[in-house]
Amino acid sequence: MDKASSQECPYPGCFFCVMKEGNPSKRRSCILKFFRDLPSQDDDGQVLPISGLWNTAMAHPNDPEFIELGIFECMSALIWKGLKNRRWLSHDQNIYIPYYAAHIIGSYTMNMEEFAERAVEAGVIAPLVELLRGRLTWVEQRVAVRALGHLATYPSTFPAVADHGEILELAIQLAMSSLEIVYSHFYQYPDRRLSYHCDLLTRGMGGVEMESRKAEEWASQLQCWSLQLINCFAFKPEFLPTLCKPEFLVNLPVMWGGLVNENSPAGIGLLRTICQHKLGRGPVSACAGMIEALCNIARSSDDWQYMAIECLLWLLQDPNTSHKVIDKAVPTLVDLAEITTWAITRNLEIPLLKWEKSMPKEDLHIKQAAALVVKLEGNSLFSSGDIAGCSGKVLGSFVSLSDEVEEERVVLYSNRAQCHLLLQQPLVAISDATRALCLHNPVNRHAKSLWRRAQAYDMLGLAKESLLDAILFINECSQSNDPDISMRQNKVPDYAERKGEEREVYGNETDDSEWETASESDIGDDGRDHMGLDDEEEEEDEGHGEKWKNRDKSSEKNEKTSAKGMRHGYSIKLAEDEI
Repeated sequence: MDKASSQECPYPGCFFCVMKEGNPSKRRSCILKFFRDLPSQDDDGQVLPISGLWNTAMAHPNDPEFIELGIFECMSALIWKGLKNRRWLSHDQNIYIPYYAAHIIGSYTMNMEEFAERAVEAGVIAPLVELLRGRLTWVEQRVAVRALGHLATYPSTFPAVADHGEILELAIQLAMSSLEIVYSHFYQYPDRRLSYHCDLLTRGMGGVEMESRKAEEWASQLQCWSLQLINCFAFKPEFLPTLCKPEFLVNLPVMWGGLVNENSPAGIGLLRTICQHKLGRGPVSACAGMIEALCNIARSSDDWQYMAIECLLWLLQDPNTSHKVIDKAVPTLVDLAEITTWAITRNLEIPLLKWEKSMPKEDLHIKQAAALVVKLEGNSLFSSGDIAGCSGKVLGSFVSLSDEVEEERVVLYSNRAQCHLLLQQPLVAISDATRALCLHNPVNRHAKSLWRRAQAYDMLGLAKESLLDAILFINECSQSNDPDISMRQNKVPDYAERKGEEREVYGNETDDSEWETASESDIGDDGRDHMGLDDEEEEEDEGHGEKWKNRDKSSEKNEKTSAKGMRHGYSIKLAEDEI
C-alpha cells in the first residue's frame, strides 16, 4: 500500500484499502487483523465493509480465503454485539450489521461442508439461534433460518445443530406463522415500516408497491427455508414424533413456494420425507384431510406433483396404512396411470391398455368406428342442451383405442369433463380432465383440459390448484394458433390474470364454446395436425418446449440430484435470493 493511497482514505486499516494491498503476505495479515479487531470497534461506517463482505460471499461462496482468516468468528461476534448492545445497534447504520453477518454465514456454508465445519467451530450456531427466536425482527429470522438450514444439511454439522433442541420447535412455529408475521409486522401498515427493512428489500430502488412485492417473496422464502431446515430433522426417526403432530401436518399441503419460489418443494417435499419412514406414514394417513390434499396435488399442475404421487404409493404399499387411504388414493392413481414418462407411474398401467395391444386390428377398427358414431351422437346431444345424455354417449365411446389415435382419447376425456362441469360435478370433472392431461403429449399441455380442471378446482374452493392450471392455460393460449383457444369467450379468474402472463381473456363464464367435435379430434390444441409433427418440431415451434420437456422428466430429478440435495430429501436445492 503506497503512501498516497493511505492518505486518501480517512479510516486507518480500512477494509477496502486492505483488499488493494499488492503484497499477498501483508494483505493476509491485514485481513486477519481486520476480522479480529472489527467486533471491538465502535467507529462509524462499519456497515460499509460488512456490506462489501456480503457482496463477496454472494459472488464467491466457495473461496476459502476469508474462511481461513476468521470471518466466521468475526460475524458471530458482530451478531452477539447487536443482540447485547442495543445502543451500538441503533447508532449510525449498525442496524444492518446482524442481517449482513447472518447472510454471510449462510452464503459461505451453502456449498462446502468444510466451511460449515469451520463455522460450527467458530460458534455461529448460538447467535443464529437467538436471531431465530425473534430477538430482533423477521428480517433477521429469515437469514438465520437460511444459515441454520445449510449447516443442518451436512452429516458432520447436523449433530451440532440438533444439540440445540429448540431449533426444530422454533422452525416449526416459524413455518406455520411466517406469512402472518410478515403481514402483521410489515405488509399491513406501509406507514409503519422500518426504513432499514425497506432498504434491504428494495436496495433503495423502489416505492411502497415494490416493497410489498418483495415482502411477499421474502415471506415465502422464510417459510420455505424453515421447511428446508425441518426436512433435515425429518430424516432422523427420533425427531418424527415432534414433526408428526396433527396441527403441523395438516398445514403442510398448503405450504408451497408460490410463484416466486417455484424451485422449492416446500410442504409437499417435507411430507415426502416423512412418508419415507413407517413412523411417519401412520400419522400422515390419520391426519384429517391429508389424503384428499395429496390427491389434489397429485392431480394438479404443481411442479412437485410427483412427490404427492410417491406419498400416495408409499401409503398404499404399507400394510399398516393402506386400508386408510385406498378408497381415495386408488382412483387418483388410476387417473394418473397414463403418464408413462414418469418412472413412478410406469407400474400403474391400466389393464385396458394391455388388452388393447393384443386385440386383432380388424376388431379394433370396428370398435373405433362404433365409437366415432357414438361420439357424433354425443355432439348432437350437447348442442341440444342434453348434457346428461351427452355424458352417457361419451362414456359409451370409450372402447379400446390404439396408441395411434391417442388424441381421440384426450378429446373424449376432456369433453366428458366439460359435461361434468355443466352438471356441477367438479370431482369427476377433475378426474376426466386429469386423464386427458396425462394422455396428452407433452403431458399437462392440453389447454382446454387445463381450463376445465381450473374451473372444477375453483368450484371446490381449491385456489392454489385452480391458479396453477389457469396460469398454464394462459400460457397455452398465448402460444396457440387455434382461434378457438386464443380467442375463446371465457373469463379467466382475477387471480390468474394478476399472477399469470400479462395476457387478458375476457367474456362470458359459460364454457359451451369449448366442446370439441369429431372433426377436431385429430387436431392438436394449437390448431395443427399432431400426426404431421413429431415431438421435436412441435417443441421448437412452441418456443418453450424445453421447459415442458423438463417437466416430463421430473421424476429423474430424484435420480440425478447432488449428494446435498438427497440429504435434504428435496430434488432441487432452494434457489438463493439476491439479497
